[in-house]
This record gives sequence, C-alpha cells and structure tokens, in this order.
Amino acid sequence: MDDSLSLDAKLLAESGQGDNAPPLSVSEISSSLKRVVEDRFGYVRIRGEISGFKRAASGHVYLALKDDKAVLDGVMWKGNAGRLPFQPEDGIEVVVSGKLTTYPGRSKYQIVIDKMELAGEGALMALFEKLKAKLRGEGLFDQDRKKAIPFLPKTIGIVTSPTGAVIRDILHRLADRCPSHVIVWPVLVQGDGAAKKIAAAINGFSNLGENDVVARPDLVIVARGGGSIEDLWSFNEEVVVRAVADCSIPIISAVGHETDTTLCDFAADLRAPTPTAAAEMAVPVRAEWLATLSESKARMERSVQRNLTTAQERLEAQRRLMPALTDLLRPHQQRVDELSEQMKYAMSQNVAQARNRFSTSAGALRPSILQQRLTRAQERLERLDLPVALIQRPLDDARQRLDALWRLAQQVSPDGPLKRGYARVSSLDGDFIGSRKSATKAGHVKLHFQDGEIGAEVTESRSVAKKSMQSSSKRIKKPLDDRQRDLF
Repeated sequence: MDDSLSLDAKLLAESGQGDNAPPLSVSEISSSLKRVVEDRFGYVRIRGEISGFKRAASGHVYLALKDDKAVLDGVMWKGNAGRLPFQPEDGIEVVVSGKLTTYPGRSKYQIVIDKMELAGEGALMALFEKLKAKLRGEGLFDQDRKKAIPFLPKTIGIVTSPTGAVIRDILHRLADRCPSHVIVWPVLVQGDGAAKKIAAAINGFSNLGENDVVARPDLVIVARGGGSIEDLWSFNEEVVVRAVADCSIPIISAVGHETDTTLCDFAADLRAPTPTAAAEMAVPVRAEWLATLSESKARMERSVQRNLTTAQERLEAQRRLMPALTDLLRPHQQRVDELSEQMKYAMSQNVAQARNRFSTSAGALRPSILQQRLTRAQERLERLDLPVALIQRPLDDARQRLDALWRLAQQVSPDGPLKRGYARVSSLDGDFIGSRKSATKAGHVKLHFQDGEIGAEVTESRSVAKKSMQSSSKRIKKPLDDRQRDLF
C-alpha cells in the first residue's frame, strides 16, 4: 500500500503526459476572473434591500444588497454618492445600476454602483416612515416647539421657485388681503441639490440680524406646488426638516396640495394645505380688519357714553339727596352773627378798660406831681459828688468830634470856594447848574458870590465859548492840584 502511495504522490510538481497548461498564480487567476466578470457584466441593474450601509470619511459609500437567498457587496464612490437624491438607510429596497467587478484582496465580487433609486413608491414610503419615526423620536415635531404666527407680519420671507404659479398665487393673495413687504429667496424645489438649497435659504432667513441690509422677516413661508411623492421628496430630506425645526422665525409649510404630506409640514409651526392658503393664514383681510377696528371703536364709544350717562345719573341722584346750599350756610351765618355780637361787646369792654387805665395814668401826670418828681431828681443830683474830670472828658471828646464834623462841612460846602473869588451858578428856581448845556437851556441864571448874588442872561454863542475856553486854557500854566479839582 505504501508503494502505491509513493507512485501517486510526488514531492515535486511535474507536468504530466498530455498536460500542456502551465500553473497560474493567484494574481493571474484573480485578474482573469476580474476581466471576465467586468466584460460579461459591464452594466447591470440589481434590486435588493440595503444592509450594512456606512459612509466612510473619504465620502465613499459601502453597503450590501440582499434578498431572501443571497447577499451582494456594493461600493459607491464619492462623486456619485454626493449626488444621491435621498439618504440611504438599512432596510430600504432600492434599484442600483453599475458594473460587477471582483476584489482580489478578499476573493469576492461586488458591484460598483453608479446610480441608486428607490424600488417604487412602497420603498419610498418605507423610507418616509422610517425617517419620520427617527425625527419624531428626537422631538422635532413636538407641539411645545411650535412658535406663534404673528397676526400682522411687517415683512414676509418666501422660500420657493422664482418661476411658476406658486409665487404668483401667493403674491396676488397677499396683495388682495393685506399688502405686505415680501422677500423671495429663489431655490430649486426638486431635483439634485434642491434639498440643500432649500435648507440654506431657511437658515439664511433665520440668521438675518435686525441691523442687516436685508430686513429680517417676521414670518417665513416654504412653498411648492403639487406633485408626486418623488417630486416632493426634497421637502422630506433630513437637512430640510432640521432647518425648518431650528428656524428662529415662525414658519408656515405650504408644500403640495391638501392631500400631500411631507416631513416639512410636521416640523413647521403651521401647515397650510396649499400655497394660496398659506398667504391667507399669513395676513388678515385688511378690509375686515379695518371693519373690526371700526366696530371696536364704535363699541368703545358706546361703552364710554353709557358709562358717562350712568355717572351723570348717579351724580344727579346724589345731588338731589344733598341738602340745599342755604341750609348748609344758615348755621354758619347764625354763628357769625353770634360772634359779631360777642366781638362788639368785647371791644366795648376793652375800650372801657383802656379809658380807665388812661384816666389813672393821666392823673399821675398833673404839673404839681411832675414838679415834685423834678425837685426830687435835682436833690438827688446835688447829692451826687462826681469828679469834674469824669464829666469834662466826655464833653471834650464830643466837642472835638463836633469840630471835626464842622471843618468837614465847611470843606464840602458849595459856598466855600466863593471866598476865593469863584461864583456858583444856579437857575432862577435855585437848582444847581454845572454845565454849559444846562446854562444855555435855562437862558437866565443866578451868579452867587461871597457877598451876594446877581442875575445874568446867557447870550454867548458856541464859537465865542470855544475861543474863550481856548484863551482860558492858555492862561493856565500848571495843572490843578487835587484840592482845586475837588473844588470844581
């Protein structure tokens, strides 16, 4: 038995008779398989359920497609993954397009995905419900997060397509109800990149400041016309829903028709069945509002008038209950009369008492009594032995002060300079005249000299006075001293 084994098993590999195929390396057979698979399956479409989905830091996407019997690995490179119209998740059934290839490093085959689509509306609704449950669990749809819609917004921001019937319907309805300042942020509402642009517009409105060049809206409307669930899918994207939930401005969602529902509707502060209805919810009807104000004004005026009438009636009732003015004054008038009589009696008593006191005092002022008091005072004075010097000193001091005052009076007397040859001029009435103008105005004056006075008439003209003054100034050889200036 050992001999037979030794004949079949050889230590070194050798080519047998008729064996003309050389042995291939692992890399060679892997490359051959890769070429065969890629040539045979260069483009395929595969339907399956996503499993093990993950996005690498490089941006590439790795996943597996499975059904009830088999599993196929797949990879989607960064460029194609960035253009996905939805966010893939495990459990979602999709249809992918691409080519099969092999991965020699692990001896397995996989599909390189170029395009990924949801496998029908059923798969789309499954993704919708799954994302809805996730966001609801995070509290993005909670009622306590909702903000109140302002009654009359001054500025309204609208996120929608700049073309189409939606924006026209909103603007027309706003103009009909209550003209407002509108800011339109144009965006794509479907297709590649639409969700990111919608979210960026909402965040842009939310981040506006009070002092920015663009006015910060008081209300934001996110609007789109009707369509299929696929057409409206941009408003189901997580990035849009989070932007709506985090918006610091009250927001109304008006996406699709009344029967259409998006996740954006759940996150918004208010859902409108149509874009036109959103405009109606945003502002009141100006005419109705003015009518309401007029009615409120009328009710207020009626209420004020009614209160005024009631107050007047109450005042009139109180006035009738009050006593007459004469009745209120009569006790006081009687009291005044009593006090008047008392005052007259008191004044007569005071006069009588004063007369008695005066009579008593007048009796003490008779000449004989005064002479007796003077005699007694002289006797007391004679008995006083006062030194002469004690009495003389105050008298001398008083005499000196009197002399000084007399000398001062003589110096300031207007008649003092008359002794030195001067004359004093006065009017006929005796008023002092100290200027040529006053003398000319008086016409007739008096000249007072030391030994008397004489009358004079002022007839000197201005030229004669000027020459006289010049000749007088020539005769003055030296300036007047202080004493002479004081005399003049």
